[in-house]
Amino acid sequence: MRSIRRSVLTAVALCTTAVAAAACASNPPSPSDGGQFVIGYSQSNNAEPYRAQLNLQLQYFAKQHPDFKLLPITDAHQDSATQVSQVQTFIQQKVNALIVSPNEPAPLTAAVQQACDAKIPVIILDRNVNTDCFDSFIGGDNYLIGKLAGEAAVQALPNGGNVVELRGILSDHPQIDRDKGFRDAIAGHNLTIIEDQEAKWLKANATTVTQQWLSKGDKIDLVYAHNDDMALGAQLAIQGAGKAGSIQIIGIDGLAIPTGGIRAVQNGQLLTTFVYPTGAEQAVATLEKLLHQQPVEKKQVLDTVQVTPANAAQIYQQYDMSDKLGK
Repeated sequence: MRSIRRSVLTAVALCTTAVAAAACASNPPSPSDGGQFVIGYSQSNNAEPYRAQLNLQLQYFAKQHPDFKLLPITDAHQDSATQVSQVQTFIQQKVNALIVSPNEPAPLTAAVQQACDAKIPVIILDRNVNTDCFDSFIGGDNYLIGKLAGEAAVQALPNGGNVVELRGILSDHPQIDRDKGFRDAIAGHNLTIIEDQEAKWLKANATTVTQQWLSKGDKIDLVYAHNDDMALGAQLAIQGAGKAGSIQIIGIDGLAIPTGGIRAVQNGQLLTTFVYPTGAEQAVATLEKLLHQQPVEKKQVLDTVQVTPANAAQIYQQYDMSDKLGK
């Protein structure tokens, strides 16, 4: 952590009054900001339902803090070069804090390091980068989720079977961990992954890939998709091929929205999914601490829960934010 936040005791010693504390912030808000902390958020791709929901939730929680000014969320459209440029623009604007959901780890590493060097507090949300200069990482345990998905596959196919795997962007840490956890869990259980392909987290890509697999005529017993959007894309292809009900589908995300994974489990479109919290509420709570010179956890791991037909209604109610978001 950078020198101004290396020691909470030092910060307290230097900032003995409310006025002095404000002056000790990494980038104290200027009078032109109306006394507000200016926050930039770099999103990797708004087209993914998970990320669209994350954006809405982050905007909601940020509005609960009158001293926060969240700038328009940038959308990299799954292009790392675009995202690097957007992060650099936030740095040039001298934002008081920065949140980044990297499209890919390696390309965003240097840009995040630049923000750190500029003494801007940085929160990494969901996907990591190849530097630890940031102040806090917030995300789920993707290896565990992949392992739980693998255990669900073993339970669904006790006599073994053929599995196909729809993967996210191959360089992303969540994809890597969700793949490894799943493979570790199914090892020794007579389950064979006969096909796996990158579908970049997107529904349309998953539909096309699944159609190609089905056209080969190989027996497929289960689809494991690294997110619900791809799972539902596979479901469209399976339904179109007249195989609905004969191929089971496992997803990840468990969004509490009408088109999300929880409803899909209730509707019988998916066998199961796993809640992957957006981390929006935790990100805003962490910003509140960082911007007021309070210590934060370097790594915040969010819990998951498996969604089944038996608990889907309760979990939907638990995570539903439609009344707060107006959606």
